[in-house]
Amino acid sequence: MNSIKFVAWVVLLVALVGGTSPGYAAQRNNPHRVVKAKVVTKKRQAVPVKKRVPVKARTIKTVVKKPIPRTRAKVLLAQRGKLSARPYNKVKKNWRRMRPIRQARIIRPPRSSSYEPFVYASSVLVVDHQTGRPIYAKNPNFQTPIASITKLMTALVTLEANLPLGEYITITSEDVDRIKHTSSRLALGTQLTRLELLHLALIASENRAAAALSRAYPGGRRAFVAAMNRKARELGMAHTYFVDGTGLSSHNRSTAQDLVKLVQAAHRNPLIRSITTTASYEEGGLAFRNTNALVRRGDWNIGVSKTGFINEAGYCLVMQAQVAGRPVIMVLLHSRDKWSRIADAERIRKWLENGAMQRYVQLHETSTQEGGVALASSLSSAGAQLLVR
Repeated sequence: MNSIKFVAWVVLLVALVGGTSPGYAAQRNNPHRVVKAKVVTKKRQAVPVKKRVPVKARTIKTVVKKPIPRTRAKVLLAQRGKLSARPYNKVKKNWRRMRPIRQARIIRPPRSSSYEPFVYASSVLVVDHQTGRPIYAKNPNFQTPIASITKLMTALVTLEANLPLGEYITITSEDVDRIKHTSSRLALGTQLTRLELLHLALIASENRAAAALSRAYPGGRRAFVAAMNRKARELGMAHTYFVDGTGLSSHNRSTAQDLVKLVQAAHRNPLIRSITTTASYEEGGLAFRNTNALVRRGDWNIGVSKTGFINEAGYCLVMQAQVAGRPVIMVLLHSRDKWSRIADAERIRKWLENGAMQRYVQLHETSTQEGGVALASSLSSAGAQLLVR
């Protein structure tokens, strides 16, 4: 009886399952066609989840300001106001934490004391023109290239040769700069007198003008350079050597102590004094300015002036001027830029006017009086000894 019930349940289950399948329905409608049942299963497709960007903390958008490095160039820029330090270096900050950063400190030069000024030039010498005694010195025996300061010797040798100043000289290809390849406003074929070339060489520091003067010297440039070195020996410039008349060669070398003697010799020539203190000069429709800004300003009483620059020599300046009521000679060699040499001259002038010149004069008069008293006492004692004898 139990087996009959089991078979009946199996038959009922098969009938229920087979009757509801697609294959059974197809076979029932068309008994001659057998269709294979297809089981369709839906597969879950992975939907990409959009990543949410975490909300950042509110920030202040600022420009990153790096501290000013303590280098000499940056110090110079900071002194002229081109660089400034902020109370905080602005970096990226959030609202939760505000961490201040130490303020960048600017190194400033020390103030000019009552004994010594602050100058940037590598070699400096300030001399009393009347007595020849040094007032201020910084590496006065340092031998260095002198650039266009050479043109003072060029003018001195040209004028002492008694050559006709009205003679016309033509600018040729031999006068073109083959050393530094500098440009010039004097075109090839230009004809100028020797006096006009002297003006251009000393006022505007024209290299072609100086080269033409040396080329037109009797005997050529070799004889001209020999005359320059011979004149240097006559002036007592023992550490000076010239190889050309323009100063473009770095082999033109001298010291501040020797250049003081050159300025003294140039000051004795009235034509060189007149030319070097001219603010501007016009020639052939072109205006040429003096390379010394102190001459153009007019607030200095300058007797002789000349500037110079090449990479090996730096920026140089020599001049004779009246400072604090006394003639002095200033030699500034190997400065960093063309304005630092002007600033050095201004600081030296201010230092002399603020009491340094007065202290120098008092010291000089005291030493002179003491030397005179010592000489008189020695003479009197010698006379007494002679009388005793």
